[in-house]
Amino acid sequence: MKTVGIIGANGYTGSELIRILAFHPNISLSFLYSRSNPGIKISDLYPDLETVCDMVLTDQPQDTDIVFLCLPHKESRNWLAQNPVKEETLVIDLGNDFRLDGNFGDRNFIYGLPEINKKQLSGAKSIANPGCFATAIQLALLPLADKGLLNDVYTTGITGSTGAGQSLQATTHFTWRNNNISAYKTLTHQHVDEILQQLVTLNSDEVSLNFVPWRGDFARGIFTSSTIKTEAALSDIEQWFREFYAEEPFVTVSEKGIDLKQVVNTNRCVIQIERCGNVTVIHSTIDNLLKGASGQAVQNMNIAMGWEENLGLNLKPVAF
Repeated sequence: MKTVGIIGANGYTGSELIRILAFHPNISLSFLYSRSNPGIKISDLYPDLETVCDMVLTDQPQDTDIVFLCLPHKESRNWLAQNPVKEETLVIDLGNDFRLDGNFGDRNFIYGLPEINKKQLSGAKSIANPGCFATAIQLALLPLADKGLLNDVYTTGITGSTGAGQSLQATTHFTWRNNNISAYKTLTHQHVDEILQQLVTLNSDEVSLNFVPWRGDFARGIFTSSTIKTEAALSDIEQWFREFYAEEPFVTVSEKGIDLKQVVNTNRCVIQIERCGNVTVIHSTIDNLLKGASGQAVQNMNIAMGWEENLGLNLKPVAF
């Protein structure tokens, strides 16, 4: 049994980690760290955890075998600098501090997209969890990059309000978000550099990604559509995707139209490919809090620890 500490346990990704790890057969939760709510039971903040976890939040970290960093972006480096962890401790960062530059002291963070870095993740002690949009978009494009077919890519993606974090903002308030959608960070989203960094390792030519993200009027989930031009036949493209993900337990290539509800509350990514003339569109959908964050972090933990990759992650999607 390995001990786990969650830093930033009071946020959405932290609470989702608790929900998963409370039933993980190889894990014992040792402490839940929060700077803003020490002394408060986690179930008082998240009533859905009342029958799952009754631990009290603390601002005093402890030594554990595994630490998950669920802090706001750009805060993980500072936290680690102020709270050094043992060399043998597995650190998994769910922020963006180490995705582009993985060096931190004696640690070298491995980019935690299992579908391309599984060998490097095995036995790793420092893992940088990918971003939510970055995960959905990369999984839709990696098989084409592997064939050197990416040049100009045009992607749109819509995400739920939980993607903005727990802190209330004008654009996450129910009265603004309900019955409304809007574009944001057009062509400048912070995940673009992260995506390109990985795609160029497979694609033979430089890739241009033109990404327009949208805010959706729902709580959780991401749906992306990426458009490229290629003369390759649809049957060949579908075969490439199936071969690329043949050994991946959480990626499914569907011949039917796909829906967000197929993946919400799961660690799955479902992909569908459509084509008209020489234009191909690859749709992908994930739960932004699970495959896009906490679920993928647990998947990375399982791989790093040498456990079954899907341990604790056999979750049923929301059906209705």
